[in-house]
Amino acid sequence: MNTAPRTPTPTPADLTAWVASHRDDMVAELARYVDTETPSDDKECLDAALPGLDQWLTASLGTPAARRRFDGGVYGDTLVLDWPGARTGHGDGAPPVALLCHYDTVWTKGTVAERPFALEGDTATGPGVFDMKAGLVQAVWAVRALDALGLPRPPLRLVLNGDEELGSPGSRPVIEAEAGDAPAALVFEASAGGAVKTARKGVGLFRVTATGVEAHAGLDPANGVSAVDEIARAVLALHALTDTAAGTTVNVGVLAGGTRPNVAAGRAVADLDIRVSDGAETERVDRALAALRPHDPRASLALTGGWNRPVMARTEGIARLFELARAHAAEQGVELRECAVGGASDGNFVAALGVPVLDGLGAVGAGAHARDEHISIAGMTERTAVAARVLCALADPAVAAGLRPPAAASGTAA
Repeated sequence: MNTAPRTPTPTPADLTAWVASHRDDMVAELARYVDTETPSDDKECLDAALPGLDQWLTASLGTPAARRRFDGGVYGDTLVLDWPGARTGHGDGAPPVALLCHYDTVWTKGTVAERPFALEGDTATGPGVFDMKAGLVQAVWAVRALDALGLPRPPLRLVLNGDEELGSPGSRPVIEAEAGDAPAALVFEASAGGAVKTARKGVGLFRVTATGVEAHAGLDPANGVSAVDEIARAVLALHALTDTAAGTTVNVGVLAGGTRPNVAAGRAVADLDIRVSDGAETERVDRALAALRPHDPRASLALTGGWNRPVMARTEGIARLFELARAHAAEQGVELRECAVGGASDGNFVAALGVPVLDGLGAVGAGAHARDEHISIAGMTERTAVAARVLCALADPAVAAGLRPPAAASGTAA
């Protein structure tokens, strides 16, 4: 008779301890990643970094069932890796859960030499550590934890793009095609004060160009038409569109025009950023932009640009996914909060296709795009375990299927 003690079956509760025991390994990988420069506007750096990331992902998670690299042209390429589910009831061909991450940062080449990765106590600093290099490390280790403990996980598709900080101009169609049928998408962007993001504003990036008539400002003022005057009037009209109660903000962040003080300006431009919370506000702003007219009929105004990201509304599916995450985090002793934010991410794209999105699953810290960018290492291990619990729950086909209402399940935008 075999009297050897039985090995206890791992449970989701074991995830926290396993992840915590690998804290130093996570920090070491994060340090190497942060010190690998990946500026959004440097294609050469991005191309040099991506093969190393691919090798790290393969070494960490095993050889993918499928690997696709999409040429970004002048932008960073997008890497898509698929892994089959493990110990799950998902049938062959079941759409994978999407993991959305980006490897580009706002920091220019040379920043790492000035401010490399550093760790002091619980705080890690370095360019891109918060937005969003820690997020990818957390995603990797969440999957590793499940595999190490023999816990189930769903089929996975990691979409890793290199132009998110620029608005994902090259990767958007890839993201929509590769993640549009996912039962859920987990976005490992940084948290907002520890809260995950269940709603994001839509973003419009526009330019208004005023064309006037150049003339000597002193000798021939009557024949001159100042484009600067026209753009100034347009800026006042644009800022008047702001409606904070409705969640709409309009900001002219860049203004330029003219050539010399004694010449009526022949050209002036205004670059603006618009944020909206719903479709009705998008339509209102569109009507106002289309109605812009010059004050002087001899001048002209031209509008270029468009809506960079659609609104990510808190749909029923997103609410269900958050509740799933909140409940599993609570079992870990973590009070998971949600919030709506004005910033946008690649989650906006797939949410508009009806995919339930849980955004902000990445780092706990602060200072996105700022020199004081930092994260909490304790927060990194905590959120890694939370993400692992969510993935473990999504290994149940019934749970995954229950997130999407019937209309959204067919790909209809919610």
